Amino acid sequence: MRTAFDFSPLYRSSIGFDRVFDLLENASRTPSVDNWPPYDIARTGEDAYRITMAVAGFGQDELSIVHEPNMLVVSGERTAEDNGDYLHRGIAGRPFERRFELADHVKVTGASLVNGLLTIDLQREIPEEMKPRKIEIGSGNAGSRIEARTVKAVDKRAEKQAA
Repeated sequence: MRTAFDFSPLYRSSIGFDRVFDLLENASRTPSVDNWPPYDIARTGEDAYRITMAVAGFGQDELSIVHEPNMLVVSGERTAEDNGDYLHRGIAGRPFERRFELADHVKVTGASLVNGLLTIDLQREIPEEMKPRKIEIGSGNAGSRIEARTVKAVDKRAEKQAA
């Protein structure tokens, strides 16, 4: 069952959030995806995040992390063929690809693989030109222009009365 949301009232009071509304619409359309490998997302600071994925059986050379604009793609594919005679095979070794949508200005700062856990550290770095800045309000120029117009109007009236 799909519920359609109408975001048009939000467009009236927001500027530049088109991408957010598109993400919300697309999230409701995406079908259920495979939930393997399992992962956690944790906030480790005000602008810091950590993704931890359980990738048991994969080595560093079998994993790939690609940072595209606003997207992090983690994939893995086992290269070694293990043709043993298994009675039970419970450790998944199938290829996978996991995609994470990233907000603007989120960068990957590091990744490590320890004890079958792939840890990816992320940091949001807002550029200086994007940070809030205070705008000073001047009062000298605008006020003097108004006064100058008033003085000229008075002068013209005085000239007419004198003539």
